[in-house]
Amino acid sequence: MISLPARLGALALGLALVTAGCGADAGGSAAPAGQTVQTLRYVAVGAPATAIYDPHGGVGNQSDLTRFALMYDVLATLQPDGALEPRLATSFEPDDQLTTWTIRLRQGVTFTDGRPVRAADVLFSLNRIADKAAENFGRMAMFDMDASRVVDDHTLELVTVKPYAEVPRALASFTFVIPEGTTAFDRPVVGSGPYRMTGGNAQRAVLERNERWWGERPPTPRIELMAVPDPQARAQAVISGQADVASSVSPATVQQVSGNPGLKVVHRPAVTMYPFVMRLDREPFDDPRVREAIKLATDRQELLDKVFLGYGKLGNDLLTPADPSSPAGVPQRTRDVARAKELLAQAGHADGLTLELATTTSYPGMDTAATLFARQLGEAGITVRVTTAPPDTYWTKVFAQSDFYTGFFGGIPFTDVARVSLLSDSPTNETAWHRKDWDAAYDEAMATEDEARRREALGKLQRELRDEGGYVVWGVGDGLDLASSRVSGLPDGPGFDLAFIEQVRLDG
Repeated sequence: MISLPARLGALALGLALVTAGCGADAGGSAAPAGQTVQTLRYVAVGAPATAIYDPHGGVGNQSDLTRFALMYDVLATLQPDGALEPRLATSFEPDDQLTTWTIRLRQGVTFTDGRPVRAADVLFSLNRIADKAAENFGRMAMFDMDASRVVDDHTLELVTVKPYAEVPRALASFTFVIPEGTTAFDRPVVGSGPYRMTGGNAQRAVLERNERWWGERPPTPRIELMAVPDPQARAQAVISGQADVASSVSPATVQQVSGNPGLKVVHRPAVTMYPFVMRLDREPFDDPRVREAIKLATDRQELLDKVFLGYGKLGNDLLTPADPSSPAGVPQRTRDVARAKELLAQAGHADGLTLELATTTSYPGMDTAATLFARQLGEAGITVRVTTAPPDTYWTKVFAQSDFYTGFFGGIPFTDVARVSLLSDSPTNETAWHRKDWDAAYDEAMATEDEARRREALGKLQRELRDEGGYVVWGVGDGLDLASSRVSGLPDGPGFDLAFIEQVRLDG
């Protein structure tokens, strides 16, 4: 095991290497020798060994996602309240059937090499995302890309495979635009975003302000972005003054720095959850009485208090409680050990039940949650053996494969969760939730143009999933970012909002 001083030493060396790499030209120029440039040093979640330059496949590192959000324009983003904020796109106009969408683009936008950004570049980028569906969980699965076309330099038409009312939300955040015909992704690709990469590498990047960006001028001339996998090392980088921002630190760290006037904590309310996942197609979880018993045996308050240290709120087995379509007025599920035992007896397990629960240490508290949960289930007569798998294999050998394990969701919209995990043909249907009537009701909801009616219909589907599905959502924790007191403007919304940091400012 590497000691904390050693990790900090490596971090210091990494930041030094970033600065030293500023002379490299990757679409911009370095500051004149001897001139001090105000620089935001941002330490993000990421494994350096898996850092990438391709923005269209699977993006597993937050450090990569943040770098892409700085370098490339996207069609739109989602505001913290779920409302759409157009970016490169200025409008999304559907036809009467909600199957052909006309997207108009902002004019006068150029890549950092001077080329204009055209509709052909956008369609090329969307086609690449569609072509890499196996890596990005089918992000463009709702579109018929062969039928989609460029209308003119600032207009394109996207065709959906069936009526789909939420095309603008489907195209938010991840639609990074690159020049048509780009083939090399072993180095930074030219973009049109608020920053351009001028030095370092995918693990330790230097980005300088793009003075020709169409949007509000970023207040910080330079950002140094580094991938660090260990949450304690990220936090210590800020505490020691080697960095200005550390994303996703542990609740314990937040308690430790409380009262330090030189530091601040930014809360992204209720964005992190570690649901316990049960596969409905395998015994004993194929019996709805067993699933309900496990949900009733869960002490949600204890898990919230001891895993998230109170930074969050109780879960009610709803996967996306912050989504605008999340159903309101659902009674909070509370612990009832006696009822859990009754249900187990009805299911043929009056003498008890033995299970194996997998977990990992990828995110702070995942292993603690599993251990507490196992003890709680024991009080209902369920013996649980917890196994801890290493983070580098957990998401390829346990996730969506094991019968019973600790999962992760990070505040993404319900429609994204449905696309990835809930429809019968979803690429990662981890609970084997295969219900044709549910699929049909989802399609009907997405074909409903009236937003209020559509949200109500989606809420009913979430209520059904809560009552009968294979997720135990015991709590939703706050995302916690640690920063110097000089930093302002850090994003505080759910999901991918944390990656859009172009308006972060260093005061003083």
